[in-house]
Amino acid sequence: MQDEITERVVGAIEPELYSAEHYRSQRKPPESLDAWECVIRALSCVGQVTRAKITEAEALCRRAIAIAPDYAQAHSLLAWVLVRRTLWSGEVRAILPEALAEARAALGSDERDPWSHFAYGIVLWRMRRHGEAERAFRRTLEWNPNFALAHAQLALPLAVRGAHEEAENSAAGALRLSPSDALVDAFASHAMALAHFAAGHYPDAVAWARETIERHPEHQPAHFWLIAAAAMEGDTEASAEALATLLRLRPDLSLTSVSENMPFAGDTLDRLIEGLRRAGMPEK
Repeated sequence: MQDEITERVVGAIEPELYSAEHYRSQRKPPESLDAWECVIRALSCVGQVTRAKITEAEALCRRAIAIAPDYAQAHSLLAWVLVRRTLWSGEVRAILPEALAEARAALGSDERDPWSHFAYGIVLWRMRRHGEAERAFRRTLEWNPNFALAHAQLALPLAVRGAHEEAENSAAGALRLSPSDALVDAFASHAMALAHFAAGHYPDAVAWARETIERHPEHQPAHFWLIAAAAMEGDTEASAEALATLLRLRPDLSLTSVSENMPFAGDTLDRLIEGLRRAGMPEK
């Protein structure tokens, strides 16, 4: 019971500390408070899950690194922001080398920093190195068991390797740990949609995707699961409507680009592509 109370207290307080800009990591911030402030502001931008805010977050991270080159969290957050940028730019192959270098720089600056392992896991996931990504997220949770975002991200490689129940539990744990954090909500809800889709639970995938989109309209991964899951259910009207919404966000999308740029392969990708095809996404 004490452990459960601790989890709930941490989950309730942590996002409030972020938003109040009183967040302190377990390590001492860099000597320049300006760099720390840049990272806090960048983290707030990432939490708003929009293209404009991702662009702003990238600039803030680069400014923090220019001020404090060895600031691990600035490097780790930049790695994550670069990966997020690919959702709008589609420049996956061009961006991933820099993202990987930034994640490694974070680990080199502070190997005990949970954020360093978290960012490394995100880049590995995006590179389809799922086993390594899962290990990186688990390493993150060894350093900080209450890191809600890591629980949310861990659900992704678990889902695509078939550990559907564990994936759902991990995403649910993230929501339980930090119910008031918009960033956790976006990523954990998306992870729930992916886990249910991977398990073939299409009605649940539709429900979670709709919830995610309602609160975070530009969070593109949720749109993919809504389109594909609705199509696999046979709800052609809903899938076509959802596809039209996604194409307004990303007019350049096609089945070819999705197949090449998704961070996973195998059965889950095959069914995703089939659902998108049934909804009417163009081949090229």
